[in-house]
Amino acid sequence: MQWITALPMYNVTPALAADWRALLTDVKARVTDWLDERADTLDIVDPGADLTTFWQRDDLLLSQTCGYPLVHALEGRVQLVATPNFDVPGCANGSYRSAIVAGKHTQATTLADCRGLRAIYNSDDSNSGMNFLRHAVAPLAREGRFFASVERSGGHLASLQALATDRSADVAAIDCVTFAYVREHVPELAEGVREIGVTASSPALPFIASKRVPQDGIERLAAALADSVRDHPALAQRLRLDGFVRPTRADYAPILDLERDAIAQGYPRLA
Repeated sequence: MQWITALPMYNVTPALAADWRALLTDVKARVTDWLDERADTLDIVDPGADLTTFWQRDDLLLSQTCGYPLVHALEGRVQLVATPNFDVPGCANGSYRSAIVAGKHTQATTLADCRGLRAIYNSDDSNSGMNFLRHAVAPLAREGRFFASVERSGGHLASLQALATDRSADVAAIDCVTFAYVREHVPELAEGVREIGVTASSPALPFIASKRVPQDGIERLAAALADSVRDHPALAQRLRLDGFVRPTRADYAPILDLERDAIAQGYPRLA
């Protein structure tokens, strides 16, 4: 079998992308014996823009997805391997949340202050940018509306650019891991926004594998991830990684609970 792998979720800067690739390279080396025993190969690839299709490939040995597609488009189609535990405010025991941020060109200091402002979010299948924000706004919405407008940016960095530089939007929810990376590596974007709140939390972005990967392969991958973080503390520190946890699919149910709660309050979509 010719397997592929890629980690597309937190490549905030070229340096961070190189560090995530270094982690994958180390993991690949640690599972080489398992691959050789099966006469298999593993290539680190560019996943392309269509991540949902990439994550569903039969030859996917390891990747990282968002929790929202895990419980929707990928439900029953992939296996959980492990979930990172980040050394970042807002993360604990494999969980994460989003920071609600407003552009400093606004006067908003709370989410309630954002009524009638312009929201921006990264993608429709994002837990951090869409689902968390929808849940936070739901109690404040009136007849299903809260914002003057809502735009999709395509990514958290693009959302921050719209807030901090272009001033074409006013408020967004940014994954707390991404926001920590931005504060360290792209401070000019962080300096252009004001944190005005935080969202609920849920399990963080899981590492996944194809359903075709046998159970011994899942265990080898999970061990390789944990061992790589342990044995490369400088790399782990740069990535803000404090190890991995092993959740079950049921542990991701809170993502659906947040969605159902917003819908029950008459707020099925950002508006």
